[in-house]
Amino acid sequence: MPIRFFSNRLSRVLMLAMVALLAGCATGGMRINTDHSARGQDSRIRYIVVHYTAGESARALQVLTMGEVSAHYLIDNNASATIYQLVDESRRAWHAGESEWEGRNSLNASSIGIELVNRGFQDTPQGRVWYPFPQSQIDALIVLLKDIKQRQGIDGVNILGHSDVAPQRKLDPGPLFPWKQLADAGVIPWPPQALVDHRLSQLGGVVPPVSWFQEQLARIGYTIEQTGEFDEQTKNVIAAFQMRYRQSLYDGQPDLETAAWLMSLPAPR
Repeated sequence: MPIRFFSNRLSRVLMLAMVALLAGCATGGMRINTDHSARGQDSRIRYIVVHYTAGESARALQVLTMGEVSAHYLIDNNASATIYQLVDESRRAWHAGESEWEGRNSLNASSIGIELVNRGFQDTPQGRVWYPFPQSQIDALIVLLKDIKQRQGIDGVNILGHSDVAPQRKLDPGPLFPWKQLADAGVIPWPPQALVDHRLSQLGGVVPPVSWFQEQLARIGYTIEQTGEFDEQTKNVIAAFQMRYRQSLYDGQPDLETAAWLMSLPAPR
């Protein structure tokens, strides 16, 4: 009887030793204590970038899951506005490409990408026709943005369009994307119209020089060379700004109303 007891006890000791040895091998022999958490930390995610797919749902899913580009989320334009999560938020999606905001480039590393199923635009003999976003899709986007903002601690000023971070090569989400509706829902900041009107009156009918526009656009986050000339890159950045804030006219011209909007916006925090 005592011999049997000793044998069983020895077997248990050997088994526990084997489990501990295997656990040690799995972690490289390290013991990591997670009892303490540093106060000085925040999310690696700083921005959210909104895109359109320039195609229909089935094609978008194929490209975003099987191709060389991806996004964290895809929101369908069907009646239920299905939200697909394609990449975990803790991982980098390949959605922004060559991009820059506030002097930070390669924004894939610090952003969450959201694609909206939308055909973008079609060029016709009568001019360019842009496709609208169904309300159900925008409603789903607002809910998703609020959730990501809360979890990741993202400031609404850092919710951007692809055209904001890559104005020399991208137009999405385009001039029909309802930025003001996002503002009304409390997702992004928006200057009151009274302030814009006040700034317009302060200009006294005098359009600032191109160098002023370049400085102001850089101040709020856009990447723009300070050439002092009304060149192609300046026109593209102004057009990107207008597609967001002054959607009735986005011709890229440095006019009085665009200047008033620029004066009404604070620098990103």
